Amino acid sequence: MIQRRRFLLGALGATMALPFLETFAPRRAEAGEGDAEPFAIFCRQANGVQQGTNDEPDRFWPTFGPGPLTSAKLLGDTDRALSELGDFGDRLILVKGVHFNYPGNGCGHSGGGNQCLTAAKVSVDPAGNKSLSMGESIDNRIQRELGKEGVEPLTLYVGPKYGYLDEVLSYRGPLELRAAENNPFNSYQDLFGLSGADPAELEKLRLRRMSVNDLVREQMQSLMSRPDLSKLDRDRLDLHFTSIRDLEIGIVCGMSEGEVANLETISQNATNDDYFETVCKLQMDILTLAVACGVTRAATLQLGSGNAGVELTIDGVKQKSFHKISHRIDGDGDVGAPIPNADILHHKIDRLHAQLFKYLLTKLDAVKLTDGTLLDKGVAVWLNDLGEKYHSYDRVPFILAGGCSGALQTGQYVDYGTVTNNRLLSTIGAAVGCKNDQGQPLDDFGDPELPNGLLSELLA
Repeated sequence: MIQRRRFLLGALGATMALPFLETFAPRRAEAGEGDAEPFAIFCRQANGVQQGTNDEPDRFWPTFGPGPLTSAKLLGDTDRALSELGDFGDRLILVKGVHFNYPGNGCGHSGGGNQCLTAAKVSVDPAGNKSLSMGESIDNRIQRELGKEGVEPLTLYVGPKYGYLDEVLSYRGPLELRAAENNPFNSYQDLFGLSGADPAELEKLRLRRMSVNDLVREQMQSLMSRPDLSKLDRDRLDLHFTSIRDLEIGIVCGMSEGEVANLETISQNATNDDYFETVCKLQMDILTLAVACGVTRAATLQLGSGNAGVELTIDGVKQKSFHKISHRIDGDGDVGAPIPNADILHHKIDRLHAQLFKYLLTKLDAVKLTDGTLLDKGVAVWLNDLGEKYHSYDRVPFILAGGCSGALQTGQYVDYGTVTNNRLLSTIGAAVGCKNDQGQPLDDFGDPELPNGLLSELLA
């Protein structure tokens, strides 16, 4: 009998997770189970956003006040970064006024990263740029409680690691920072069980441009030929296999013209700033496949190092590092020549991150299920570990997309003034399905000293 999530085992030991197939689902009296379980993906931007301060105008949040949110309203706000997400307006929740409760102890970037998904204290030892969180991150809690036993949350990264403030996001528990994979081909190999394959066979695979589909083709054909397979399931399998092929084409052939289009090249350029957007989209492709296949219930994608020193290309020009732009000077501290129009550059970098987040939402929304799309089943979160250019832990933006199977009330813009992030993280965890010790929806995530509770306005 094929289980709710079946993994086909093929040559080279390759595994491929199948989507939910209604033909083989257990027959139950209750309706509305759906064909995917709620999940959460957290995409973290660094260095805050270009929002209003005492010396700069707001170019991030909508010009209209909190309340109902529609695509038309958001698309009409063309001078604001969030207008980039206008097509998904009625499926968003804009959360303003989130606050991290605990101070850093020498490096604002490190302390913000320590807290953004943990709502926990920052370690005293180690300190400064080496500080760590004293608690578990919400992605780990979701996967630990709801995911497959022994499977950790998918933890991905975009850009180079400098040895200074590299991973900052995902924690197994106090002081246990999880490493993140920044090479999409490695992410792909791990996801589909190819990481242990024989190198010679992998070389044959590369040269022949075979896909994981080819490795399990006999089983696929047998499955597709079953007379009891419904038309909807046939369509779903076809989309699934096509999506995998599309991902591989992106990995193998996604380079600009004139460059060697092979797996080694993408591996060599995974940490090249010029490929930041390409690598980010490939990682998002992998995230989409992972949740669509039921491989994970939670994942993180860290865009850039702790202080995001990536040099991005804006308006066709490679700029100073994002970190320097966030400081508005040509320096990583408080000394340096002013960068002309740095506030505008920061705004355009926010727009770039919004465009990348939209790419993820589009990918999730393209996976059709019996009662909606993959985006409807889970929640994708675009977050930051700082508020704005002054590296504040106040007014940290959180943008949620997706209704988590109806648990979240989308299509709204909420300004809490000041609310600690533990309550937002509890709300997300509860929407996915996590419980507290009393078996009730999770409402006490984060440091136990913080006032707990859910943000009821966000729940349906």
